[in-house]
Amino acid sequence: MNRSEVIEGSTAAEVATLDQGHRQTPVGRVTRNDEPADAAANDEHVEGAAGQPIEIAAHARAILSGVASIHEVRGYWERHIHDLDITRHPVGSRGFFDDLEQYHFEKLHHLPRLVDFSGYSGRTVLEVGCGAGVDLARFARGGARAFGVDIAASAIGLARANFAQQGLPGDFHVADGEQLPFAEGTFDLVYAHGVVQYTANPRRLVDECRRVLKPGGDAVFQVYNRLSWLNALSKLSRVGWEHEAAPALVKFSIGGFRRLLDGFSSIRIVPERFPVKSRLHGGWKGAVYNGVFVGTFNLMPRALVRPVGWHLLAFCRK
Repeated sequence: MNRSEVIEGSTAAEVATLDQGHRQTPVGRVTRNDEPADAAANDEHVEGAAGQPIEIAAHARAILSGVASIHEVRGYWERHIHDLDITRHPVGSRGFFDDLEQYHFEKLHHLPRLVDFSGYSGRTVLEVGCGAGVDLARFARGGARAFGVDIAASAIGLARANFAQQGLPGDFHVADGEQLPFAEGTFDLVYAHGVVQYTANPRRLVDECRRVLKPGGDAVFQVYNRLSWLNALSKLSRVGWEHEAAPALVKFSIGGFRRLLDGFSSIRIVPERFPVKSRLHGGWKGAVYNGVFVGTFNLMPRALVRPVGWHLLAFCRK
């Protein structure tokens, strides 16, 4: 039976059982923001983080929402998918994946401009924290030999189904980004967009990504900017952002992010992710944001507001 046929209409936790190389029982089904979450394994509550932010690692000058273990991080991401609320198609269906990709590159419209998805034809690309494989599929369509790892078996099941439905080759593993199951010097590119800020030990994950890169290889990382427009707006409006309840959530200053990457021979950091209209927020706050704030903010000279972009992207060379 074709894997893409099996996955149609399944919950993501059911999808996880398709990963025959991973024997751990899924923690619970993936939930939308407006649905109650199932209890975690061993009655452990994995969605909530510790109450007060604390300073961590002087080199990072980052804020961590509580102290998290890898087990807690895995448990949370077994049950959550980025941008799940944007689609009402069954999880794992072609409509589901198409909606995720459309919205992903709608809000992150800068990515195709900054990342050469077609520039690694015939070369090896590893995505750490691949999720449903939306970005990795673009590399694969560009001819790259695609490898993906994610700490959540549910994500790996979705990524495999996404690739199978598109007829794309890919090699996927359930693995912790802090302990990658690859030899030193394996990949031409390691891509870790939106994963460093959610892991228990960011330094260890970055070091692992560098370890598995070939000499002269490239790495792309993305984290949240501690001094961003969205961070300030969220506090003023008391509206949170997606996954702020994750057990590990780190925000970096530009200087702190650069110090985290200090083992690379070259580092270029680009602040990005400026306001675009959102389909996820309604009510009067959503109307004010979409109708007033987005347009007003984007009238300001980009050179003036660039340092407060919500995302910090780093382009590194080993």
